[in-house]
Amino acid sequence: MINPQMIKKLQKMQEDMKKAQAEINASTFYGQAGGSVVRVAVKGTKEVISIDIKREEVDFTDLEMLQDMIVAALNDAFRKVDKEIEETMGSLTQGMRMPGMF
Repeated sequence: MINPQMIKKLQKMQEDMKKAQAEINASTFYGQAGGSVVRVAVKGTKEVISIDIKREEVDFTDLEMLQDMIVAALNDAFRKVDKEIEETMGSLTQGMRMPGMF
């Protein structure tokens, strides 16, 4: 037998999750590396918005180091997006694991 109360709860949770995901997608997350020599901004969708490099603190003859800092800064920002998704969705589902959601 289908429980109407449970269906309403699930529908409400689905609406809340869609709203939370939209808010995360519209948010900006920041990452940095090298003591903020490289700073990046990404959307909650993991779209890169900007990369800021402090020119005066970079040795441009060591491009490998600069590339590593860019990758590290991006990974830092992406981890922050993932953490926000996990925390937000986890609080909405109250610990229930929803396959394919996150």
